[in-house]
Amino acid sequence: MTSCTSDFEEINTDPNRIDQISPGTLLNPIIYGLSSFNTDRADAFTFQVMQVALPFPSATGGLHRYDVSEAAGNSTWNTYYRWLNNIREMKAAAIRAEDPNYEAIALTLEAWVGSQLTDSFGDVPFSEASKGEEGIFQAKFDTQEEIYTQILANLEFANKLYEESRPMVFGEDILFFNDVKRWRKFTNSLNLRLLLRVSNRINTLDKMRTIIENPSEYPVFESTEDSAILQITGIVPNISPWGRAIDFTTFRSISAFFADKLNELEDPRRQKFMTQARKLDGQTSIGYKGVTSGYAGSDSQFDFLPSNHNIALVQAPMISLILTYSEVEFIKAELAQRGILSSDAKTHYQKAVRAAMDQWSVEISDNYFDNPSAAYDGSLEKILLQKYLGLYFNDYQQWFEYRRTGFPILPKADGMLNNQQVPVRFRYPISAQINNPSNYQEAVSRMGGDDINIKVWWER
Repeated sequence: MTSCTSDFEEINTDPNRIDQISPGTLLNPIIYGLSSFNTDRADAFTFQVMQVALPFPSATGGLHRYDVSEAAGNSTWNTYYRWLNNIREMKAAAIRAEDPNYEAIALTLEAWVGSQLTDSFGDVPFSEASKGEEGIFQAKFDTQEEIYTQILANLEFANKLYEESRPMVFGEDILFFNDVKRWRKFTNSLNLRLLLRVSNRINTLDKMRTIIENPSEYPVFESTEDSAILQITGIVPNISPWGRAIDFTTFRSISAFFADKLNELEDPRRQKFMTQARKLDGQTSIGYKGVTSGYAGSDSQFDFLPSNHNIALVQAPMISLILTYSEVEFIKAELAQRGILSSDAKTHYQKAVRAAMDQWSVEISDNYFDNPSAAYDGSLEKILLQKYLGLYFNDYQQWFEYRRTGFPILPKADGMLNNQQVPVRFRYPISAQINNPSNYQEAVSRMGGDDINIKVWWER
């Protein structure tokens, strides 16, 4: 990733003005760096804690058994703060250039990273982060409520900043290809995601209804083509996060929970997401079948070769999901089911499911919703199960949504640690404890501890 970032910076930097970056200098490195990291973390962390996949063989330990090390969040902390610093440099450059579109984009990216940080850890440095040049080397930990207050205000401000008729002149971005309208839709769609996330704590539902019912003032994603999905082309520097695609499938199994849910739905995404299981002869297919997450006992209890990842998912050209039209429709479905919107929950639900397949170039069958397992039954649980499937490979979003709602209901297994409870946050890195001890201790005292079971502010 370091070499890729260097290539992007070299391509986008004017060698005659290296000390005065343009607002577009860092945009592509930020987009690629964050997206590729998040895609990797979906595989390395989310898949295991949310019973999508697991290492196999796996005799002891592992994230799928909720055996979360103290260092599990280190890369998240370090990566997000590195890119937060770059985003704030971009924002400053946009303000100097008096370019409202790039300023709005920077505010949106700042909100995205800020939410990922605080949703992963709880209270974190935000308002004073990345201010070493101002002499702040031990940043205070803002409360999660303070962070959300700021990022939601920034998204509101960003939406008003955009000038859709004004071209983006500082190079072509790799996400929306300088389409200001799509950037604005991303801003408001992200606002919906984050407003829903904190809706258990503060009344954000009226604001969400205002956004959805006023598309001219608050445009959001209206199709899969609008979605924030990075197309990873494979052309340097926009390459797959997997240097060796084989690492994605070596000693892996799909989880039984994930495979079984897709089987119940007779879901056409199975072929896209996984291989078929086989008998021990290695030849005879037995359909899509996974291994129980968190299993106890030896690996020999499984008398078959389980379904594995589809290696094509990480071979460029590939995609990296950031925020999709499908997620927006799932949000609308939930709000309609809860009576916040007057529109039809079933219609939103079906649009969301169709879009969740469309984003993977999977064609849905005409009778998909005739299956009782797929038919909308009026329940929030049904919406959120399909949302879980729709958030497949989308950074930590399955994990965040589970913590907000408790859905889908994940099975427990005898080999699971942590009292068989899904962890709800990362512990702070040792570096934060050593380099910023007083602010760290204040945050830990305020939150009630620093372990994987301390719920963050917005959790149910």
